[in-house]
Amino acid sequence: MSDDSFTPRFAPVEINYLRDEHILEIIWDDGLKSQFAAELLRVESPSAEVQGHHPSEKKIIPGRRHIGIIDIVPVGNYAVRITFDDLHDSGLYSWQYLRDLHANKDTLWADYLRALEQRGLSRDPVRR
Repeated sequence: MSDDSFTPRFAPVEINYLRDEHILEIIWDDGLKSQFAAELLRVESPSAEVQGHHPSEKKIIPGRRHIGIIDIVPVGNYAVRITFDDLHDSGLYSWQYLRDLHANKDTLWADYLRALEQRGLSRDPVRR
């Protein structure tokens, strides 16, 4: 009997970065098409730096309205590492994480905007 616990249920057949729109587009093997704003991917990075080690440790990352992606590197057959133009690159975006992000992106986005507002933060970068 084989252990399928690490085998992704879905996998991308195509991954495109729409540079002008700052959108990562994924076409999945089941026909689903996902589009993610680079800003959402950055503020929901699966890295410990953003997520912490417990839900109460999650960081709110302001100032990323215009964030771009400078590199997307496959990691095995299960994930990609995304490098953003603020040089954040420590999150591995597994296929399962991206599918979950697709399913929950409206709620996550609303939660993010609410958290920024509650803390008096902005999506816009701080000008120095």
